[in-house]
Amino acid sequence: MREFEDGDRNDGGLVREEKIGGVTRREFLELGVAATLAAGAGEMVWAADTKSEVPRRTLGRTGEKVSMVGLGGYHIGNQKDEQESIRIIRTALDSGINFLDNCWDYNGGASEERMGKALRDGYRQRAFVMTKIDGRTKKAAAQQIEESLRRLQTDHIDLLQFHEIIRMEDPDRVFAAGGGMEAAVEAQKAGKIRYIGFTGHKSPDIHLKMLETADAHKFHFDSVQMPLNVMDAHYNSFGKKVLPVLVKKEIGVLGMKPMGAGIILRSNGAGGVGGEKF
Repeated sequence: MREFEDGDRNDGGLVREEKIGGVTRREFLELGVAATLAAGAGEMVWAADTKSEVPRRTLGRTGEKVSMVGLGGYHIGNQKDEQESIRIIRTALDSGINFLDNCWDYNGGASEERMGKALRDGYRQRAFVMTKIDGRTKKAAAQQIEESLRRLQTDHIDLLQFHEIIRMEDPDRVFAAGGGMEAAVEAQKAGKIRYIGFTGHKSPDIHLKMLETADAHKFHFDSVQMPLNVMDAHYNSFGKKVLPVLVKKEIGVLGMKPMGAGIILRSNGAGGVGGEKF
């Protein structure tokens, strides 16, 4: 149910604020921040028995315990003051979130650079760092891995994922002779990356082809990232087509776009915050 208080304008020109489920949008955001800060109470430790209130889940077969909520990397490059970006990243880590997302191409590399600065002063040891590359050839992938390591100011990346597997030819390009997978495997053997995965947001069928291509090359992905939200089930669903395969193969599942960049909440497509329609 949607109500209003001061903060948004009605037809009479009065300022009102939208209420969702009996709570104003401002109150909802404040409660969320308070809950996040409360989650950081207690000593932070890397092990699964962390005192943080942010629940951990095991990432596929890796044995790694990562926070159920991760910090997205794209928006980290949007703040006008990079010190604000650094504060956001460190606050997340202090509050019990240890999974950090990023990508070689986010904001022209600024997202990785800001994260690298935030990971100084011992914060790197608290973080499970994931970044992505776009290179499909061995040469391009190797170059991007090195650039990401430099920007992130680390000697290793915990999880490297092939970014935007969104074309039917992408799996064959990645796994071809001289393809990007060769660079990733070599970097893994050299200790520069620990785990390998892939991402995509266009078609479940392309995800399935990537998994089939991996099987043909006797390669097991450690993680797969895909959109998972309340609207996914209604059309060409990743949750229905891909998720069962990942569970069967014991591949770590990384969900993205849970709120559809805010569009789902703004559209009231999920029946408000409580998701009453579902």
